[in-house]
Amino acid sequence: MRGVFAGGASRVLAVLAVAGLLALAACSSEGGKKAEKGIEGAGPRLKIAMVTHSGPGDTFWDIIQKGARAAAAKDNTEFLYSADPDGGKQAQLVQAAIDKKVDGIIVTLAKPDAMKDALARAAAAKIPVVSINSGAGESAKLGAVAHFGQDEAIAGEAAGAEMARIGAKKALCVIHEQGNVGLEDRCAGAKKTFGGDMQNLFVPGTNMPEVKSSITAKLQADKSIDGILTLGAPFAATAVDSVKETGAKAKIGTFDMNRDLIASIKSGDIQFAVDQQPYLQGYEAVDQLWLLKNNGNVLGGGRPVLTGPAIVTKANAAALEAFATRGTR
Repeated sequence: MRGVFAGGASRVLAVLAVAGLLALAACSSEGGKKAEKGIEGAGPRLKIAMVTHSGPGDTFWDIIQKGARAAAAKDNTEFLYSADPDGGKQAQLVQAAIDKKVDGIIVTLAKPDAMKDALARAAAAKIPVVSINSGAGESAKLGAVAHFGQDEAIAGEAAGAEMARIGAKKALCVIHEQGNVGLEDRCAGAKKTFGGDMQNLFVPGTNMPEVKSSITAKLQADKSIDGILTLGAPFAATAVDSVKETGAKAKIGTFDMNRDLIASIKSGDIQFAVDQQPYLQGYEAVDQLWLLKNNGNVLGGGRPVLTGPAIVTKANAAALEAFATRGTR
């Protein structure tokens, strides 16, 4: 009997083991579906709107959208996107999202005063708001439950120190959108740590030929300029053209990245980039609203959740190249 029982037990254990493997395989095959359903017992499919001050056609904002759409797909959430650089029109887009009775709104606060009333109306409609990218200091005051981005002043300080490290003594800080508090904070922070002479150069950011003309004219008028700090990757590329056209010796640093920028850093045309990980900003903003609705979670404890700054140079650019090539860094 003992031998028979032992053999039977062995067969039972073998059957259980196979059943366990099959169960694991089933869980694995359904993992994507379960991830979409999310927390067990979660409510109906959500609708989340993102309204930014810049949008399609700008590589930086394309990366933010990719992150947001990836999180929306994971969370089985409908994602709506709109953008306008004019603060008043951006506020109107927020109102349009409120009228659609969305479950959450993601905004940028480049021009916070223009957004104040719209966000108050969102609060009155009991629609939670998350801010990203711009306006970390104003986010909580305007009722946002969380903010994802970098501290622009601290990022500016990192950029100023890096400009000094590469040997620049007299530099331009190129601001492509007047009135954008985040861009102004970057240049102010850079001036604090640069140690040399840094002056702001305002350029029309929507018109790259005019941006190039403005930078070129400045380099031609002042041969002592040996550094240029731009506040977005496309402007860095334009600054490279201006430097080559004028024969200037100015070294270029920038904020933000795209796939072309990595190649320019590797070649030495651009010395560094301050990366704030825009993919992460879009992804975490959508996830935050989903988690808030389905599990009452709030990230950051009332403080901004920092996604940067990180300095990308020739020394570490290759490690990020694959991610930049697929458009997520």
